[in-house]
Amino acid sequence: MLVFLYALLLLHQLHTKAGNTLCRMMGDPNYPLISKNGDITIGALFPVHSTETLPSFEFTKKPQPLSCSSVNLRDFRLAQIMIFAIEEINSSETLLPNVSIGYRIYDTCGSRLSTMSAIMGLMNGQECGAGDRWNGRSPIHAIIGDSESSATVILSRTTGPFKIPVISHSASCECLSNRKDYPSFFRTTASDYHQSRALAYIIKYFGWSWVGAVNSDNDYGNNGMAIFLKTAQEVGICVEYSVKFYRTESEKLQKVVDTMKRSTTKVVVAFLSRVEMVNLLEQLSIQNITGLQVIGVEAWTTAKSLITPNSFRVLGGSLGFAVRKINTEGFSDYVIKAFWDTAFPCSQTGGDSPQDNLNCSIYKDLLVLKNYNEDVPEQRYASNVYKAVYAVAHSLHNLLKCKEQEGCKKSLTIQPQQVVEALKKVNFTVKFGDNVWFDSTGATVAQYEVVNWQQDSDGSIQFKPVGYYDASLPPDQRFVVNTKNIIWAGGQLKPRSVCSESCPPGTRKAAQKGRPICCYDCIPCAEGEISNERDSNNCKQCPGEYWSNAEKNKCVLKTVEFLSFTEVMGIVLVFFSLFGVGLTVLMAILFYSKKDTPIVKANNSELSFLLLFSLTLCFLCSLTFIGRPTEWSCMLRHTAFGITFVLCISCVLGKTIVVLMAFKATLPGSNIMKWFGPLQQRLSVLAFTLIQVLICVLWLTLSPPFPYKNMKYYKEKIILECSLGSTIGFSAVLGYIGLLAGLCFILAFLARKLPDNFNEAKFITFSMIIFCAVWITFIPAYVSSPGKFTVAVEIFAISASSFGLLLCIFAPKCYIILFKPEQNTKQHVMGKIPH
Repeated sequence: MLVFLYALLLLHQLHTKAGNTLCRMMGDPNYPLISKNGDITIGALFPVHSTETLPSFEFTKKPQPLSCSSVNLRDFRLAQIMIFAIEEINSSETLLPNVSIGYRIYDTCGSRLSTMSAIMGLMNGQECGAGDRWNGRSPIHAIIGDSESSATVILSRTTGPFKIPVISHSASCECLSNRKDYPSFFRTTASDYHQSRALAYIIKYFGWSWVGAVNSDNDYGNNGMAIFLKTAQEVGICVEYSVKFYRTESEKLQKVVDTMKRSTTKVVVAFLSRVEMVNLLEQLSIQNITGLQVIGVEAWTTAKSLITPNSFRVLGGSLGFAVRKINTEGFSDYVIKAFWDTAFPCSQTGGDSPQDNLNCSIYKDLLVLKNYNEDVPEQRYASNVYKAVYAVAHSLHNLLKCKEQEGCKKSLTIQPQQVVEALKKVNFTVKFGDNVWFDSTGATVAQYEVVNWQQDSDGSIQFKPVGYYDASLPPDQRFVVNTKNIIWAGGQLKPRSVCSESCPPGTRKAAQKGRPICCYDCIPCAEGEISNERDSNNCKQCPGEYWSNAEKNKCVLKTVEFLSFTEVMGIVLVFFSLFGVGLTVLMAILFYSKKDTPIVKANNSELSFLLLFSLTLCFLCSLTFIGRPTEWSCMLRHTAFGITFVLCISCVLGKTIVVLMAFKATLPGSNIMKWFGPLQQRLSVLAFTLIQVLICVLWLTLSPPFPYKNMKYYKEKIILECSLGSTIGFSAVLGYIGLLAGLCFILAFLARKLPDNFNEAKFITFSMIIFCAVWITFIPAYVSSPGKFTVAVEIFAISASSFGLLLCIFAPKCYIILFKPEQNTKQHVMGKIPH
């Protein structure tokens, strides 16, 4: 308990002591570059100089102040327009009447060390007088700056705990959109989130899929490049290399240049701050690296400091985004006359502050610019500074409850936190027409010009607008580019930058192992597959009855294959079939003309004519197998084949039986021929044939043959064939023919040696051997033959077996009739010719 009371007492004592502490300056005061007193003070940080010289840090004596050189004209103009805007507001009767705004502008020299020193100077205020006490309040109400994102991050983190609002005109890093880390940060420029994505869109728009990337190794470059790389991946852009360097890292810069030199891409995205771009341009010029299509960002695209005698060789034709160019009325005249007369330190006399006694020699590099204003039209960020100053003024106007006639309540104490809250609510229009307001991240709407580095006839380099990007418009209207007005790198046609050429229709992309997705090989689609678009990732399978054409870019109907009358094979088979028909008819005519001769009579002329008729039908039925299969042709071809061949074999079987019966009849006491006379022969042929007809009727009734598109044997074509319908039916038809043929062969074989001078059984036996041989070999040939060859094999089997029967049975008789008429006698046929 005692310890607790002691602690309370100690804290109270320390608090009392702190409250009575006099304000005392420690170290040398850090004076602003330009300043003016007022009722309200706005601070500013600009890198008016770009080169910083460090003093000796040997610590043997007190270090001298930092010195800066090399005027950065762009940021000097920004300091001028800030003063110009403040002077406008101070002279206004409607905005902050009876309240004067003062300013304190510090030079950061483009250095983080000087930036930190300037921030401390801003927050500490001027040097204290004797007896002054610290009141715990900031001497400034808002800070304008800094120009670079990294310096602005330092500024915002340092001022954040004190709730001092920071409004930047060009710090575009997306990292600053984090309201948790930077709750009092605002900017009159857009976040790089939009610019980084727009970079990917413009590359995609021009058809480039293979690019290089280089960025500043700071908050601005790293965050912007990260967003670009993510968006590039989303839209299908591949990055060959992504390298970075900082302005003080000469070794890294050399490695970056070497990488760019070795690369194959012709397009480079340069997400660089202006200083890094100056360094890169210098090295590219030294190594004579030209012909690259550089795509830039607003930080350097319109920087006049990049224009050198050799810069157009490297950056000519570059494209990039730039802050919109806005003419601020009256500013061009102000930078020549009013600024130097009223605001510049060397013109101030009679002041009491130490700054009034400055030696004007330290401003000699700025005095050179006194009569120069040709660069003012290109000062694109000037309008952003102008809007930032007016945003602070409007916020203070609302906080001080200003009224046009009554003025402002100057007695009100304004805390920086109040200004932060007021800035979130501002919404006003500046004199050049732009509406100013801040979104939830403290930024304004992204609006960029697309500019192109072009050279006029007089040799001067111009930043020509060739399009725009406006994030406030609908997505399909945000990005517009007029390609006709673009001059490309090297003055040539638009460069191509792809890792692999586009795959034409009929091919697909196959990724190359270990390389980005933009590097691929074009593989032709497989048979039966197509791709009808460029750069297809996959080929599509054609539907069942379709097949790919030769180019593999269209599905066409498959070729339908069947044995037709017009092709060579069909014509040959038709010829042999008709030849068989003609030969059979000729033999029939010959037999009919010699029907009364012994050799015709001896061989059962009635069965012979019926056999010739059936052979004619056999030859003709082979024609039904040729041509496009239809339901009727499929049913006809198989049934006609089955019935005609049974009729034919039945006749041969009848002739064989007649031979056997005739021999039996010659035996003493035999009366067998009366049981197998002409009537019985006709009935037997009819009975054998009717059985086959019955089988065919059952087959056609239960499961008839039908046309069938066979797409299994060939993938690229359709075989139009007759499906058997019922395999059992077809087997029954063939089996019955085989049964009769086998029976006929057996009987003929038994009768082959019967005593007769002209024993017909020998010829029947031989014809049956040929018939059976043909049909036995037909089965494997039929099964293994593809498509129309299956039908050709079947026709060949029909024709060959028919020719076998015709020639074996009738050719010997025709030979005797035509060439051996002396043997066509009854004695010779009966074998009773004396020897």
